[in-house]
Amino acid sequence: MKPVVSKFLMAGAASLMLGACASMGAPKGPLEVHVVAFNDFHGNLEAPASVPLPDPEHPGQTVPPGSGGAARFSTLSSELLKRPNSIMVAAGDLIGASPLLSGLFHDEPTVEALSAMGLAVTSVGNHEFDAGVEELHRMQDGGCHPKDGCKAGHTFKGAKYRYLSANAIETAKGKTVFPASEVRTFEGVKVGFIGLSLKGVPALLAPPARQGLEFLDEAETVNKEAAKLKAQGVEAIVVLIHEGGFPARQGDPCNGISGPITQIVPKLDKAVDVIVSGHTHESYVCTIDGRLVTSAGRYSVMMTDMTLTIDRATRDITRAEAHNVVVRKELAEDPKINTLLAPYKKLADGIINRVVGTLAMPLPEALDDNGESALGHIIADSMLEAAKKATGGNVDMAVMNPGGVRTALPSTNGQVKYSDLYTVEPFGNTLVVMSLTGAEIDALLAQQFPANGGEAKVLHVSQGFGFHWKVDASGKGSVVPGSVKLNGQPLVPNKTYRLVTNNFLASGGDGFTAFRAGKDEISAGGDVDALEAYFGAHTPVKPPAGGRVVRDK
Repeated sequence: MKPVVSKFLMAGAASLMLGACASMGAPKGPLEVHVVAFNDFHGNLEAPASVPLPDPEHPGQTVPPGSGGAARFSTLSSELLKRPNSIMVAAGDLIGASPLLSGLFHDEPTVEALSAMGLAVTSVGNHEFDAGVEELHRMQDGGCHPKDGCKAGHTFKGAKYRYLSANAIETAKGKTVFPASEVRTFEGVKVGFIGLSLKGVPALLAPPARQGLEFLDEAETVNKEAAKLKAQGVEAIVVLIHEGGFPARQGDPCNGISGPITQIVPKLDKAVDVIVSGHTHESYVCTIDGRLVTSAGRYSVMMTDMTLTIDRATRDITRAEAHNVVVRKELAEDPKINTLLAPYKKLADGIINRVVGTLAMPLPEALDDNGESALGHIIADSMLEAAKKATGGNVDMAVMNPGGVRTALPSTNGQVKYSDLYTVEPFGNTLVVMSLTGAEIDALLAQQFPANGGEAKVLHVSQGFGFHWKVDASGKGSVVPGSVKLNGQPLVPNKTYRLVTNNFLASGGDGFTAFRAGKDEISAGGDVDALEAYFGAHTPVKPPAGGRVVRDK
């Protein structure tokens, strides 16, 4: 695959005029800066089971299973960073929603591994805030966890790389959570890196995690910071933003790319030359509004190799080219990363490898045309069973947010390990049983479909509960009136039902504020514990029949 190239012709013309005036003793020719970029690592220290992204080096194929993992990631990045004037950067969600090996230790192993690889700067994604801003400060500054201490036999020292957060404001302090930008100098030429989150972070966090935080508009924030950088003599500017796009599924992926990033980039000051994006977990290298925009997929399977050509006289980028590179399983593993992770693996081994049951066949997390997921419905069923056991049986239904199902559930020779369950549900959520009326349940189901016609978040539901939904000509979704039923009977508006969900949704996460009307709340244990108990009771687990949620045509 040929690299995508962005050319800045006016800057190139200026370099020709000014180059003749250069001192004979100064370095000749343009400066090349090599940027290794990635995003959405999500604590995947070991190779994920499968990440179905297009293979950029083999058109028509997907990334091979077994690709990725921190030790191979380090080998590839180290090779790319051997070139003069190289830097490694990232666009957020490096931690959070992590598999067990990282999540069990509050993502300290991932921070240490990425520090050892030489990561320089990263923006802050929404998942970096999952455990609250104080915990995020601990990720930067170090120190043992306030409740669990330091488990690996040493004090956690924090990240050697710098978090950047131009638009995340701690309201009590009236300043950004971390610095807005960082300037690095290469052979006397300054390059500025601006880091920021998507402005929609609050809707993606449980209320306690977002308390005291404000997230400003992305483009307005970048433009203000770019002006400050230019005042310091910085002309080469790279934005690291945890927001992204969706490449076209047919033909050229950049011809028809959609999503928030396509609306943000045209609003950016022309001083911004390159945008490293993330959040959507997609892979692309595109030119949008004349600027190079990249994203390297997710879960450690890919990175972007970028070369910036900078005119030494104008100090501006005249050319930017990039291509995505797969972290293939044939790569040797970096021994220093394996040594770093060894104490964590030893501590976690008994939990990671505990067999919890078997699968009749792998369970995908992918949604069908109705918005259903076999794995999502099994999780809802496990929640309902656990809640009935915890409360003596008085629970009617369970609902699960689709974003909480992080990956497919594979098996090794049919066996499912505890670590597999944790990878599917890595947030450590608890189950909350509450009372809601039929009318209140109708209200929360309506919130699956944003008023502005944005992306629907169709909930996974337990056996016996379901509904139909449709999309009108304007693209707005809605629940079909009268279709919401429990065990074949329509919900009664003024009747009270007992519903179980996770604490994220119960607190109004993902925009489901209707859950806050719930009364008589009680806890029913952990979500992964519920799924483990379900496997113990139903092994071998089979995909449930569909039809709980139906999209009417």
